[in-house]
Amino acid sequence: MLKVAVGHSNDPDASAAIDEVIEQCIQSLAGQVPQAGILFTAIDFDHPLILERIQDVFPGIDVIGGTTDGEISSVLNYQQDSVTLMVFCSDRVEIHAGLGRGVSKDPIAATQQAVQDAQRQSQSLTKLCLTIPESLTTSGVRILDGLKQALGHNTLIVGGTAGDQQRMQHTYQFFRGEVLSDSVPVLLFSGDVLFSFGMAGGWKTIGTQGIATKVDRNILYEIDGKPALEFYLHYLGAPPSDEYPLAVYEPSGQKYFMRAPSGYDEETGSISFFTDIPEKAQVQMLEASREELVSASQTSFRQALESYPGQEPSAAVLISCAARRHLLGTRTEGEYQTIKTNLAKNLPCCGFYSYGELAPLEPKSETYFHNETFVTLLLGVQ
Repeated sequence: MLKVAVGHSNDPDASAAIDEVIEQCIQSLAGQVPQAGILFTAIDFDHPLILERIQDVFPGIDVIGGTTDGEISSVLNYQQDSVTLMVFCSDRVEIHAGLGRGVSKDPIAATQQAVQDAQRQSQSLTKLCLTIPESLTTSGVRILDGLKQALGHNTLIVGGTAGDQQRMQHTYQFFRGEVLSDSVPVLLFSGDVLFSFGMAGGWKTIGTQGIATKVDRNILYEIDGKPALEFYLHYLGAPPSDEYPLAVYEPSGQKYFMRAPSGYDEETGSISFFTDIPEKAQVQMLEASREELVSASQTSFRQALESYPGQEPSAAVLISCAARRHLLGTRTEGEYQTIKTNLAKNLPCCGFYSYGELAPLEPKSETYFHNETFVTLLLGVQ
């Protein structure tokens, strides 16, 4: 058994909002006691109060989460300035939380600490890691690298980095009753858990490929030995923007992940991106229409549904990118609406808009850090 409940409120008052969310969860749980949960909230809420109220009603619950650029649920669809909570109950799936602090100082040590904290509570091997880490104080790629080292090759890693409604000032992560920054909370699943994922962007390549010949982490200086800015100007006739992200091909050259530009320097000809780009990687420009962006969420959900190993999933976790929300504007709600037609009746869904998404490019492959992507995670039990 895996029982999942979701609550969602857009009441601007934190106390009223979390009371409404908790009441919705209690009604769905029908007397069962949740062991873990994920919480997504807008940046301006009273987060300590919200977490305290959750712990008061569900003592000892292993909650992780973070602040967002928008919230999604099967209760209120897409919202901004809201609070949504998904809680899990199971007698066959172990779900435990762990936390790593000071991730900008030592991503490897912080991620190892988070994984070890969660695993020492578990009686079985970890199969799935869900994480909502820091996004502004350090590279999401380095956080992911640390998680890969700590978890090994047999654990699926899925998640998204915390946001702050594109203020780019300060994000918060949640762990049990704590509100933190510069941290990496994880929720590890083991036992009889079943899961699948899907990811899609809706983007298509334009122009020819080039080689990132000079890179310093997230700053791309040269493509094919020439200033990176020239590459953009050649194809666009305009400077970089999140409407034209960069495809970065993985080593085989068959699949790519995306990087969203965050700025550029005319003097050096360099382009800054939201996270790291591997040196010598093949790169290519991307573009998409609003219709293609919206339909990508349906593609992502369909991929997850088609590869789900059980009969029916118990829940869906949905993670989209803040840049997608910015580009879609008033059409953002369409991302969730397009997948509702594929949803089983009353399937609990919960998610958020992040500053970076974590998911593999295809089944049974390693996880990459993405920008401007829609990720679906389906959960269930054997």
